[in-house]
Amino acid sequence: MALSRLEKLQVWLLKAVTGLLYGLFCLLSPRREAPAAGEQLPPVRDPLLLVSATELARRIRRKEVSSVEVVRAYIDRIQEVNPFLNAVIKDRFDAALQEASQVDKLIEEETGGEEVLEDRLPLLGVPLSVKESFALQGMPYTSGMISRKGVVSTVDCPPVALLKRAGAIPMGVTNTSELCMWAESNNHLHGVTNNPYDFERIPGGSSGGEGSILGGAGAVIGVGSDIGGSIRMPCFFCGIFGHKTTPGVLSLENQYPPCSGRQDEYCSSGPMCRYAEDLLPMLKIMAGPNARMLSLDRKVDLKTLRFFTIPHDGGSPLTYPVSKELIEIQRKVVERLEADLGVNVQEVRFPELRYGFQIWNTYMGLPDKEGKPPQPFSELMGQGQAVWPFWELLKWMMGKSEHTMAAIGLALLEKIHVGEPSAFIIQQKEKLQKELDELLGTDGVFLFPSHPRVAPKHHHPLFRVPDCAYTGTINILGLPVTQCPLGLSEEGLPLGLQVGAGKLQDRLTLEVALYLEKAFGGWRDPGAN
Repeated sequence: MALSRLEKLQVWLLKAVTGLLYGLFCLLSPRREAPAAGEQLPPVRDPLLLVSATELARRIRRKEVSSVEVVRAYIDRIQEVNPFLNAVIKDRFDAALQEASQVDKLIEEETGGEEVLEDRLPLLGVPLSVKESFALQGMPYTSGMISRKGVVSTVDCPPVALLKRAGAIPMGVTNTSELCMWAESNNHLHGVTNNPYDFERIPGGSSGGEGSILGGAGAVIGVGSDIGGSIRMPCFFCGIFGHKTTPGVLSLENQYPPCSGRQDEYCSSGPMCRYAEDLLPMLKIMAGPNARMLSLDRKVDLKTLRFFTIPHDGGSPLTYPVSKELIEIQRKVVERLEADLGVNVQEVRFPELRYGFQIWNTYMGLPDKEGKPPQPFSELMGQGQAVWPFWELLKWMMGKSEHTMAAIGLALLEKIHVGEPSAFIIQQKEKLQKELDELLGTDGVFLFPSHPRVAPKHHHPLFRVPDCAYTGTINILGLPVTQCPLGLSEEGLPLGLQVGAGKLQDRLTLEVALYLEKAFGGWRDPGAN
């Protein structure tokens, strides 16, 4: 069954608009100052920065190192790398040192022993970075909007509050894309964030500040949110681990912008970190009472799981073909799984994935159960009063718009939507959902590319908008996914893939992440290349 004439027209318009916007951007935007030849991030010198959060907490409880020493080490690292990355847009170093001092005093006075502290405060004294779209008391809460400049949060969002209650110490907040709806973390309020492995490339979005500072060893654990790949793309591009939780488990309260329409069915928060062993304890803490939904304490034997590999989306006319190096690294994962675990990894293909971008785009615009549609992006840009994107485009061309080209482009693409949602696209989604749910069950795991290519250069996503389908489609399907790093390419850029499972089977993908870290080495110091 083929696309209708209207849908073909929409595909053509999408290509035309994105091509026009990219051309205009290249012609009219100011030139970025190129990094000096061979410039790279300083290597990690302090051994405290090369330890997982789980191990740091253990050493702090045992008084092998003080929380103040750990926090100071991360302050020094952030101050060293942030001028290159522009990832942390507001720090709270003084408060963090005071809190670390209180932690050390608490440990000195504790009479119940290490086990009591581990049970009550599993992340006691460990530094934490926070995506700026998450409410963190006393810190900016703008999501990169000039019109929200000066907005400061008076509360903590639930996942952050739970991490703080577990003893984690927030170090600051990190940059996002404007209104958290783009693959690059760039806005006119806080500027452009760079990839720690190559300053000419993007760290991803919208949790790109998190990805960048974690990948650059300026943080050990952090939090992100994901409605179309906003955890997984930054984790892939920056060579770290990240988990998009099954939707409905982690609270979305006190994040900006809020979800509307049916978007809360596709959006979820999750942990981001350099070391795989931190994923599960972080998720358990962030989920609070809902952690029981995921049975995270149940042991997983990888040899009993059924593995599937999906090499690409089947050749969508909208997405960039998956690069040879990413096809090759996924093949190596398959070979390693079969050799080490004695399992058979079955290759499967789903023709419906060719319509992944249209599926994501269609479902993001569906109304909620009461029939209320999502708030238009142009209204979010105007803080409740819709902006006129064509006027904003003209203003941008004259250097007068408060909005990025990416945000203006998304508002323009909204205008392409005409008529009712495509029955054909809805049919493709429902068919794909049924096939994957039946295939995975409660013991199935799949491998899927994270993106068609490694981290693109700055602003290149303007020309390849639909490439987010590799992550976005999984949001619409409501499946948990863990992003796993798999070493570096010949260019020195992170490789990786997504590991997904059936709904509420998050523990399966987290266990696979631990295995892949051991098999492929996990995070690599970008300064050591």
